[in-house]
Amino acid sequence: MTWAIFVQNLVNGLSLGSLYALVAIGYTMVYGILRLINFAHSDIFMLGAYALFYLKLIFVLPWWAAFLLAIVITATFGIMVERAAYRPLRSAPRISALISAIGVSFFIENLGIVVFGGRPKPFQVPPFFGDSYAVGSVYLQNISWVVPVMSIALLMGLMAMVYRTRAGLAMRAISHDMETSGLMAIDVNKTVSLTFGVGSALAAAGGIMWALKYPQINPLMGTIPGLKAFIAAVLGGIGSIPGAMAGGFLLGMLEIMLVAFLPALSGFRDAFAFIILIVILLAKPTGLMGQEFREKV
Repeated sequence: MTWAIFVQNLVNGLSLGSLYALVAIGYTMVYGILRLINFAHSDIFMLGAYALFYLKLIFVLPWWAAFLLAIVITATFGIMVERAAYRPLRSAPRISALISAIGVSFFIENLGIVVFGGRPKPFQVPPFFGDSYAVGSVYLQNISWVVPVMSIALLMGLMAMVYRTRAGLAMRAISHDMETSGLMAIDVNKTVSLTFGVGSALAAAGGIMWALKYPQINPLMGTIPGLKAFIAAVLGGIGSIPGAMAGGFLLGMLEIMLVAFLPALSGFRDAFAFIILIVILLAKPTGLMGQEFREKV
């Protein structure tokens, strides 16, 4: 492998990993607060791409306006899912909320097939993202560096919100002890809704950028990326935001480098991600940066 090809694959790995990181953070934020795996998160990812598609198609909005509005719409939908499917089960056994999450996921997917149609739709990509140029002997498309730059900017904004604002402080307090946080004048319902809203907004941004990178959308487009983002969250340590970011980038890099160094195994690319999940669960269930939680009996 030449140096130019290695750099090309490195950029592709960063680009893919940043998308996994965006979606993985949604999983880890919800798990950190409710100890719930929100399986509907991958379908929120899909709705973000469809929201932008129809905003552009029906209202002919400028791309940036459609991008922002699609994120707002998807975040609102994520909050509605929490209100309808998870909040009534907050004091129920966790298996009930988990089953509810699986049910919501199937509901959104099948609703998407009915409303949007089962056939894939071409996603309009602004010409800027398709432009390419050479850096030395490396040829890069703008989409290759725009995706990681946008993802890192969103992740930095999230970190600032979580660690520098009162809302972020409330999220961290609830993640440690929801009951006591409620007694300390923290509005638990409002904070949980905000968490779902922020996680859904990041998933929407991830879905739109995924559609920019792979310009075709369908109602099941979130299934595999969502599963891999979940693996990334487990790899980094589910419940840890920095862990989800690290897990996303690491999984993206490993996937791309596997294909680059072992092209004969490229057909096992998805299987490789699930093997990583099994190995992590067996060897280090808390992930690279996660913490072990002990429940009182």
